[in-house]
Amino acid sequence: MLVNENIAIEHGLKSDEYKKICKLLKRTPNLTELGIFSAMWNEHCSYKSSRLHLKKLPTKGKKVIQGPGENAGVIDIEDGDAIVFKIESHNHPSFIEPYQGAATGVGGIMRDVFTMGARPIANLNSIHFGSTQHKKTKNLLRGVVHGIGGYGNCMGVPTIAGQTSFDSSYNGNILVNAMTLGLVKKNKIFYSKAAGLDKPVIYVGSKTGRDGIHGASMASASFDEKIEEKKPTVQVGDPFTEKLLLEACLELMEGDSIIAIQDMGAAGLTSSSIEMASKGNLGIEINLNKVPCRESQMTPYEIMLSESQERMLIILEKGKEELAKKIFDKWNLDFSVIGKTTNSKNIELFFDNKQVAKIPVNTLVENSPMYDRKWKKTKLPKKNKFKKDVYNDLKIQDILKKILSNPNICSKEWIWQQYDHTVMGDTIQKPGGDSGVVRVHGTEKAVAASVDSSAVYCWAHPLTGGKQVVAENWRNLVSVGATPIAITNCLNFGSPENEENMGEFVECVQGIGEASKYLNFPVVSGNVSFYNQTKEVGIKPTPSIGGVGLIKDYKKMITMDFKENNNIVLIIGKTEGHMDQSLFARIILDKKNGPPPEVNLFNEKNNGQSLLSLIEKGLVKSAHDISLGGIIVALSKMCIKGNRGIKLNKAKNLINEIEYLFAEDQGRYIIEINQKDLNEVNKILDKNSVYHEELGIIIEKDMIINSKTKVSIDELKSYNTNWFSNYMSS
Repeated sequence: MLVNENIAIEHGLKSDEYKKICKLLKRTPNLTELGIFSAMWNEHCSYKSSRLHLKKLPTKGKKVIQGPGENAGVIDIEDGDAIVFKIESHNHPSFIEPYQGAATGVGGIMRDVFTMGARPIANLNSIHFGSTQHKKTKNLLRGVVHGIGGYGNCMGVPTIAGQTSFDSSYNGNILVNAMTLGLVKKNKIFYSKAAGLDKPVIYVGSKTGRDGIHGASMASASFDEKIEEKKPTVQVGDPFTEKLLLEACLELMEGDSIIAIQDMGAAGLTSSSIEMASKGNLGIEINLNKVPCRESQMTPYEIMLSESQERMLIILEKGKEELAKKIFDKWNLDFSVIGKTTNSKNIELFFDNKQVAKIPVNTLVENSPMYDRKWKKTKLPKKNKFKKDVYNDLKIQDILKKILSNPNICSKEWIWQQYDHTVMGDTIQKPGGDSGVVRVHGTEKAVAASVDSSAVYCWAHPLTGGKQVVAENWRNLVSVGATPIAITNCLNFGSPENEENMGEFVECVQGIGEASKYLNFPVVSGNVSFYNQTKEVGIKPTPSIGGVGLIKDYKKMITMDFKENNNIVLIIGKTEGHMDQSLFARIILDKKNGPPPEVNLFNEKNNGQSLLSLIEKGLVKSAHDISLGGIIVALSKMCIKGNRGIKLNKAKNLINEIEYLFAEDQGRYIIEINQKDLNEVNKILDKNSVYHEELGIIIEKDMIINSKTKVSIDELKSYNTNWFSNYMSS
């Protein structure tokens, strides 16, 4: 069947893109070929609106083994070990069908990791929902959490950390970003670059069905009132099959049979075969009759565009087919030789003894569109002038109660209790801390990971917000005693065809790049998710940053819970009293304008490295970075976790007490030290020119804020821990 421009537009292609396809092919494509182009040229696969800007991110470093361009990034953690990690979005599917959307997001990111030879050792997630008052929020939240837990738990991989936020901008388009870390020996990393001629191309895993057809294209479009019609484009996952696929692949990887291996993720067999051929500068010939199908009379178009889960494409050394087949037979998985590599540099498809598609690989990859979209710069908003008398009638305890029970601050235990976070037996810091931490099995080393985003800051000023989210992630790793190594990012934005949205993207990426470069915290993998909007209304810009760091001796890991009465509590970093875009300004004063807090990268790096040197010397008993809600919220969480109180000193700072306690200035940490170590700690921080001051002393119970304000630990707990379970059960 030959196609026309209208059919191309129905596939999500633009009129000029269709004309370009015809020009490149020197003919009109048939329907199968058009489907392949629509899959490879959509935003989700081609990065056509983002490639130009992503190229500017720092991607190299001493510890970087593999940067962007592979299934996942790889970093060196010494002793011949490496960590493979990546974060990806599954936003559109999760809004349409929350359980399967979230579950297959987790399954897909785990395949990206184990396709490189790494055994998954930890999962994380960053999930964002609409207003808690919105009619869909509760059911979407419940479905997503069950989907993440259902898949990860069945796979036997711990979910060690995450982030959950609520904002009305997500009412029509939730975000589900899934991250996985895997452990591999440096000499056993596998890549997706095809090599050699006449090498067998192998299909393994589950059978191909009609689920998920046009999944990648759907992820590259805005929602409208016909959203329910898109349910068939959501993939259906089976974690038990994926567990078998994981074990079979890792068993085959123990030998020397594999030349290249690629997960069949977005765009399924289309993207996996074309990406392998493109990287190897080869052609691939496929007999679609050999593809195992679970539904009758599937067409070439459906087979190529299906996004059925738990499938891999492998290029083997010739003569290794029987050996490999025995392994997959043992694990009760499909194994089929479906084609071979060629020197044609074409993707050639055959069905019922006829050639049904022939496309030069470079037209799909190197010649895919790349746009320099128009974008608008965001001016730094003017600061609000908060009149001091606005605080006169406010009571600190009332403010604290309101902020600690805010859905973006309160304990997310209701969520993470549904995830198995201790399976595999190496989790040494569970969800609820600054970072999750897993020990490298059988060693003294541990790996810390955290995922963060700050949509409100990015919305107020994308450039500053982009820097802040990287700095926040850096602080979360430092707070547990980990040396930050590298990040992965999931960049969630509205339509790139909207100049404001595109401007948010460009400036967030610029901010991420500046912070990553200065902090020696390179970007090694990632994902862009555009068109997160319903009709013309987009989400707040939400770049999610997943960071990984190394703790060389896991016994030196730090937690945030206060440890011992009479220990001194210090604050590292200066408090200037920045209230704009703070939780206090937005919740208590209902002021939503103004700039986000400034990010001083010199201070971020200096303060973090100085804290790591204190931890290395054994001088820090507990630590926590100061972020949303300011000093008082950070202290409250340390009190709750440790079931101990604190008596605060009268602030030496000249700013108002409320501003001192609730400001969201960046680059700050709270640490607990023993009284006998105070002089040594002061000496080290002074030598490094790190601003610090004594905040208070740990006591048996109660948070004594000033002579008039005392809050019991039980009250703090009730403010912070009850909101979520009450909300979900009401």
